[in-house]
Amino acid sequence: MISGTYILLLVLDKNRVITTKRSRFHLNRGFYAYVGSALNNLDSRLKRHLSKNKKLHWHIDFLLEKAVILKIIYITSNKRIECGLAKSLNNKFECIRNFGSSDCKCTGHLFFSENYKKLENAAVICLRKRSAMGSSRV
Repeated sequence: MISGTYILLLVLDKNRVITTKRSRFHLNRGFYAYVGSALNNLDSRLKRHLSKNKKLHWHIDFLLEKAVILKIIYITSNKRIECGLAKSLNNKFECIRNFGSSDCKCTGHLFFSENYKKLENAAVICLRKRSAMGSSRV
């Protein structure tokens, strides 16, 4: 099985409140990048995100009830690079505090932009940098 780290590029068509099991997130209309990892089975994780019929468990599951996935970019790696990617995106975009980061010390793993191209380009660059450091391949 292939391990890896991915970024989901999403769009919300209008302002939304996303209610999870323990939290509420007020999200603006626009574009989002969600950083995740699957160190056991990347293919299964990505298929799950694309599926409409799933038990809602993670924050991203609740968001995907309202948002549309525009693109998935990923790299294969068995190293933990998810938080490094989140920190890189946090330097460039508004971070949605505590979204997707309940099992780490990151500010969050969801990032907002009004400009899709800027978000997409930054996500690709972040993944390429990780790849260039020898931790994975694109």
